[in-house]
Amino acid sequence: MTDLAQRQRGNPLLTPNQVRPSRPDLVVECLLNPGVFRFENEIWLLVRVAERPVQNTGRISFPVIRDGELEIISFEHDDPLLNTEDPREPRYDGETYLSTLSHLRLLRSPDGVCFEDADRPNLTGLGSLEDYGIEDCRVASMEDGSYLLTYTATSANGYGVGLRRTRDWKSFEEFGMILPPANKDCAIFESKINGEYLCFHRPSGVGLGGHYLWLASSPDLAHWGKHHCLARTRPGMWDSGRIGAGAAPIRTDRGWLAVYHGANEDNRYCLGALLLDLEDPSKVVSRSEDPLMEPLEIYERKGFFGNVVFTNGHLLDGDRLTLYYGASDSVICSAELSVSEILQTL
Repeated sequence: MTDLAQRQRGNPLLTPNQVRPSRPDLVVECLLNPGVFRFENEIWLLVRVAERPVQNTGRISFPVIRDGELEIISFEHDDPLLNTEDPREPRYDGETYLSTLSHLRLLRSPDGVCFEDADRPNLTGLGSLEDYGIEDCRVASMEDGSYLLTYTATSANGYGVGLRRTRDWKSFEEFGMILPPANKDCAIFESKINGEYLCFHRPSGVGLGGHYLWLASSPDLAHWGKHHCLARTRPGMWDSGRIGAGAAPIRTDRGWLAVYHGANEDNRYCLGALLLDLEDPSKVVSRSEDPLMEPLEIYERKGFFGNVVFTNGHLLDGDRLTLYYGASDSVICSAELSVSEILQTL
């Protein structure tokens, strides 16, 4: 099947050298997976900025937050207790760390292509459950004018889902961790259904189970239940290894259209779609057989972690769906797809 995405000619839109580090002793290693929303008549991105300390020869250093303060941990490269097989998650003496510390940075643009710093405070990890930073935020623009931010909260305890709410992007209401480890990829529907909030989430099965896409509901955003396994990985296909939500689903006359990511056993990440029943989104009407978008361009195939297209955010203008996505865990890009074309593939 032909890749349906029309990539922005200016891709990548944002690269690490375009974003200033939060401290002089840190460098921006990569930019990843932005949330997207409209605010004050402009297009805004909430970009995950992953930073690491300046590296010294013969050592590996990475940051953590201790009691609200940034601390640099450093080990000798040849230390037998150090394991760096996964460059994203080094291990030392049985303890897993992250090679970078992520925070969320607000950028704004009048045209959705050229972005600049929004001159708003960075969103950083708060409390012991966010000691390793916060990542991959989805932004739900709610009907009451508020914005709901769901993100991955990381610490030595694992990956969980955090939630914050704002109206002005200056002050935030903290809900804390709403879904405990191991869980991530949470996207809240932008309108209630039958009086309840709904969200996608992705608990990680160890041994029994797998990395599947789930649905949950809540009366108040704080308490989530009625969990339902919505879609599973498919052996031998492009989404055989793991799947997870993109942004909030789009309401169409045929159902809720949800773009999701899937990876195979080689960790090649592509995008596909699910169509869910309008009245009961726990019912899957149809699903992509082939990817809608896959890593084809050099900036999608080569980077910090190659062969990745991964989206948390999009904007809808009539039939045009503009995806903002992270490519190869390194840079930020955008592409356009037609909603009607997507529906025809399902």
